[in-house]
Amino acid sequence: MRRHVGEKLRLRESFPFIEALSKLAVKQCKVDIGKLAVNYWREYKDASQIEAYMSSELSAAITQEDTEEARDVVLYGFGRIGRLLARLLIERTGVSNKLRLRAIVLRGGRKGDLEKRASLLRRDSVHGPFNGSVEVDEENNAIIANGTYIQVIYANSPDEVDYTKYGISNALVVDNTGIWKDEAGLGLHLKSKGATKVLLTAPAKGAIKNIVYGVNESDILDEDTIVSAASCTTNAITPVLKAVNDKYGIVNGHVETIHSYTNDQNLIDNYHSADRRGRSAPLNMVITETGAAKAVSKALPVLEGKLTGNAIRVPTPNVSMAIISLNLNGETNKHEMNEYLKDMALQSELQNQIDFTESTEIVSSDLVGSRYAGVVDSQATIADGNRTILYVWYDNEFGYSCQVVGVMQKMLGLNYQSLPLG
Repeated sequence: MRRHVGEKLRLRESFPFIEALSKLAVKQCKVDIGKLAVNYWREYKDASQIEAYMSSELSAAITQEDTEEARDVVLYGFGRIGRLLARLLIERTGVSNKLRLRAIVLRGGRKGDLEKRASLLRRDSVHGPFNGSVEVDEENNAIIANGTYIQVIYANSPDEVDYTKYGISNALVVDNTGIWKDEAGLGLHLKSKGATKVLLTAPAKGAIKNIVYGVNESDILDEDTIVSAASCTTNAITPVLKAVNDKYGIVNGHVETIHSYTNDQNLIDNYHSADRRGRSAPLNMVITETGAAKAVSKALPVLEGKLTGNAIRVPTPNVSMAIISLNLNGETNKHEMNEYLKDMALQSELQNQIDFTESTEIVSSDLVGSRYAGVVDSQATIADGNRTILYVWYDNEFGYSCQVVGVMQKMLGLNYQSLPLG
């Protein structure tokens, strides 16, 4: 909290709030202990009122009725994003968990495939070991992770699967293969028995809604059966762009993405259908196209036609940066811009999407595992008059996966409060 409010919050000043929280029947919410503690100590001199204060501040989550039913989730594909989504869903396992990972759908099914898939979930070169146990049930073709039974299904097409055979019904299918991006292709999932909604973890084509959680998730209607969670870069930059546009107004701008290499590039020079991507990813910086800047307007229509974008793939396995150069309607300076974005990271409706750092030493590997859509690097901010340049870090794998989970919750009508409200 010190970086936000200028005050050090000691353990003895915050732990009583955790104790008080443990005694409350709080349901389905995210609680910021730091905010609660800082606000309390500004008003009270001793700890005598903590329990009453906590009951009052968290009353909305105490009195609400837990009427929402748990919903089944299927991961179609089990690559980088699929495995991180699995980790996020499994860590939420418990009596109050409403997103139940029930199955993973894969192509193939060669001998030893199940153990290799489990091993990839168990160990990750970037994100480290799985927090818990991962076992394989060969007889029933399943993975058991921290007690969660996950059916592994092999299929060559989305419409081949009958999920009801496995006790799965009314399921949300999260397609993280990137193979199908339009309504016709993604609609194949809806032909499977037991599947009712589809979420794509990539930008969609056509009239499919592209959702950046925290910005335009209210666009999701009950009748929407196919939705896209956009791209990692679009998720990283859109919340920051919204914040800036809300205060200053954006005339136009350019987004340059310094992006870690991805699985669609070659390890060594070889044929690739796309320009330059055939060159060795670990050995080169590779200029390539990105549609992220234009895709912003699908989540934030007010910026339609105002942004251009390009990307440079670089020899790092994870964590990327967006350099956002903007011409504004209003004037600002570095201090004012940073103070505003810091406030957005702490107090606004975008606090779960935007993070903020004042570190002069932070580098990309420090952001591995960040759960935010983007992290504003305040030391690199440039602002003078009506021109500003912002540097936004993002874990293009884990941070994006957290955004995807938010869209999943919204699609299934699962709403979680962030408390305290102020």
